Amino acid sequence: MTIRTIIVDDEKLAIQGLQVRLEPFADIEVIATCQNGREAIRAIKTEKPDLVFLDIQMPGFDGFSVVGGVMDVDPPLFIFVTAYSEHALKAFEANAVDYLMKPVEEGRLADAIDRARTRLSEKRGLEEVEKLKNVLAEVAPDAMDQMPDDDGHADTRYEKMLNVKDRGQIFRVDVDSIEHIEAAGDYMVISTGDNSLVLRETMKDLERRLDPRAFQRVHRSTIVNLNQVRQVKPHTNGECFLVLDSGAEVKVSRSYRDVVARFVH
Repeated sequence: MTIRTIIVDDEKLAIQGLQVRLEPFADIEVIATCQNGREAIRAIKTEKPDLVFLDIQMPGFDGFSVVGGVMDVDPPLFIFVTAYSEHALKAFEANAVDYLMKPVEEGRLADAIDRARTRLSEKRGLEEVEKLKNVLAEVAPDAMDQMPDDDGHADTRYEKMLNVKDRGQIFRVDVDSIEHIEAAGDYMVISTGDNSLVLRETMKDLERRLDPRAFQRVHRSTIVNLNQVRQVKPHTNGECFLVLDSGAEVKVSRSYRDVVARFVH
């Protein structure tokens, strides 16, 4: 699939440099470039790109203003590109695919594009299902009975394997083998009982990729595979610990105690 892309930066040299770095990626098609936020908003609404590489520090409308300015349409995916690391947290809160520091490293750019490909594939898959449902509802309503409901395609919507790049290697991790996941700054530590791997991804993005019937947040910075829980140990102040198959213990904070309720029916 072709990823229709817009580059936004107030520096022409930065735009040209990124265009050169994107040339090796055959599926990236740069359809427009913009040098300020107002141009970017107009181009996004007109061209309807799949992906936008967006500078944050720009005169007038900054990158975050651009994101806010296109929320009235189906927004594209955003990869922020900036020289200022202090904006990283806000960028991920804006649901950015990634956050690249200038000068952009080739390896980090490749990782960001891989993430964009995954997000677009998931988005397009769901859109196609909805389009098919709408067409069938109009021209062949009886056929709707043959369409899977949300539960019917939930299994295909979520990841079965995760590709984790750690220590210069790519590991294929069976999602069912994951015991728990903990946030550590801009990274997620994935524990499988006998191994720990570091993945550069936000908690919010990772939650979207995992089946919520198995993976639930039990703390502000912790996700647990409920299928790996073998014991619940009450603690003070309404908190408790989940004992996992490996013997590891994970604290459940009071604000997530409803997760534990399913174990004590």
